Amino acid sequence: MDSPRRSFLAGLKTGIAGLAVGGAMKAQSKAAGAHWEPARHDKDDWLETPGAKHRLIFDTTSPEGFGEALLFAGNYLQVNRTDYGLQNSDSALVIVARHRSTPFGYTDAMWEKYGAPMAKRSQFADPKTNQAPKVNVYAAQIADLTKLGVRIAVCSVATRRFAETVAEALGGNVDAIDKDLAGNRVANSLMVPAGIVAVNRAQERGYSLVKA
Repeated sequence: MDSPRRSFLAGLKTGIAGLAVGGAMKAQSKAAGAHWEPARHDKDDWLETPGAKHRLIFDTTSPEGFGEALLFAGNYLQVNRTDYGLQNSDSALVIVARHRSTPFGYTDAMWEKYGAPMAKRSQFADPKTNQAPKVNVYAAQIADLTKLGVRIAVCSVATRRFAETVAEALGGNVDAIDKDLAGNRVANSLMVPAGIVAVNRAQERGYSLVKA
């Protein structure tokens, strides 16, 4: 009888010791995670909007997604006004134009100039004509929203790719076309190093993310 009893007690002690070690490791892991903070970079400070009570960012990668983001952004601001009694300035609201949605961060002049190759790369046709648009088809909606404080973040990496596409299709210098596109953006917009990085940095600064 003594031998089984000793085995049982030894096993019990081992189990208790294992639980103690496991609990200590879990506590250390939790403590380490609690102290992690993302690095801050000056070039991302544009995301800071003093006085804003809510922060929301839309990540768009297609023409259709960009249009949906404009619609959702309008709904978001309207409901915050009518149901919550908030002002437009109470919300920091950003729409990221990257990948195939990038050209909608450019003005009508750029679409008139480079519309065909940009539309081809974006896989987009004007719904009214079924042809490559010669204007930014979302320009009116963008103007309405940017007047309410919505900002458009335009991807620099994708802009370079579109410049390369335009240069290949129409001729011209890639650097010059890149500069032309970046310098002719819609109102209340800015160039960001990369759209995907802007999405990441925004979340690290407390923005909620919507993928459109």
